[in-house]
Amino acid sequence: MKVILLQDVKKQGKKDDIIEVSDGYAHNFLIKNNLAVPVTKTSTSILNKELAQKKKEEEQKIAEFNKIKDQLVGKKLIFKVKTGQMDKVFGNVSTKQISDKLKTMGFDIDKKSISSIAPLDTLGTHEVTIKLHKKVIFNINVVLQK
Repeated sequence: MKVILLQDVKKQGKKDDIIEVSDGYAHNFLIKNNLAVPVTKTSTSILNKELAQKKKEEEQKIAEFNKIKDQLVGKKLIFKVKTGQMDKVFGNVSTKQISDKLKTMGFDIDKKSISSIAPLDTLGTHEVTIKLHKKVIFNINVVLQK
C-alpha cells in the first residue's frame, strides 16, 4: 500500500515522502497514529500544492537573504580592542560581538550563522564567513584596531 508520510518516521522516510508499506503496517500503525494518509488523487493534489507553496516560500527567503548579502559584501566591521605589549589583543572578538555589531547596523543575523577559521585575537583584517542559508554563504571583513 502506498502512503504519504505526514511526519518523519524512523527507518521509513521523511515528511511528505510517498512510500510503499504493507497494508497492516499502514492501517494499524501509520494511519491510526496520524503519521500517514493513503495515496489518493485528492491527497496527492494536496501534497503537490503544499510542496509548491513551500518551494515558493523558500525562494522568497533566498531572495531576502541575497539582498542582505548584497548589502554586506564589501563592508568592514571595525572593532576597537585593548592591546598589551607587542600589540597582543586581550581576549578575542566573538561571534556574539560580531552579531551585535551587525544588529546595530540593522541586520538581524544569528551568531550561529557566523563562523571564523581562526580566533580573532590579532590586530588587522580577518575574514569571517556568514551562512544565512545553504545557498547563501558569503564572507565579510572584520578589522581589529587599537
